[in-house]
Amino acid sequence: MRNVISMQGIFKRFYIGMPNELEILHGLDMKVREGEFASIVGPSGSGKSTLMNIIGALDRPTEGIYMLNGSDISQLNDSELSAIRNKEIGFVFQNFNLVSRTNAIENVELPMLYAGIGKRERRKRAEKLLEMVDMSDRATHNPNELSGGQKQRIAIARAIANEPSIILADEPTGALDSATGHMVMDIFHRLHEEEHKTIILITHSSELASETERIITLSDGRIVDDTGKAGDENVLL
Repeated sequence: MRNVISMQGIFKRFYIGMPNELEILHGLDMKVREGEFASIVGPSGSGKSTLMNIIGALDRPTEGIYMLNGSDISQLNDSELSAIRNKEIGFVFQNFNLVSRTNAIENVELPMLYAGIGKRERRKRAEKLLEMVDMSDRATHNPNELSGGQKQRIAIARAIANEPSIILADEPTGALDSATGHMVMDIFHRLHEEEHKTIILITHSSELASETERIITLSDGRIVDDTGKAGDENVLL
């Protein structure tokens, strides 16, 4: 299978006042293949959020090469990065990030609106996506009328609206109770197994990570382990 993500020698430094600088990522090498379900784990301060921002084209590496579906992210301007985020990456956040005064189906339509998809096609696909996440009966409800689990299901439907190459989920069950969290994870498993989506889960939870095919462990800005679910070591690519 082809690589959707290829990172080589990724460093990220933040300048906190000359000549001081803070280096968060220390030369990461990582590849993610099409159709993988991988988790990135590590304690607070390990570099997970910084790596997630780079994977999601929300930030650029200070040094190194990041290829996303053959595009060199470091060479793209802001508008090109915005287009990559809209079309290639579906984001699912811990706090849902739904538009508060917009109902469920309109939230799902937003990425398609920004992608220039016509109104009729947007609505048809949004209805199908709500059905996929069992939220058709809440299509006209605003976020303040939904439970946490319902909001996250809407967020997942929105994340896959433009059929992205990658679903990037940042602590997607962090604001949910255990039972609701399992329900959300079941949706990710369905997307992976039935829709063959590439999913990267960012989490501090070893329990959630154990549900994925591959666990990439960060510590102090370095990959210290890259292990398949069965315990087989993957080569650090």
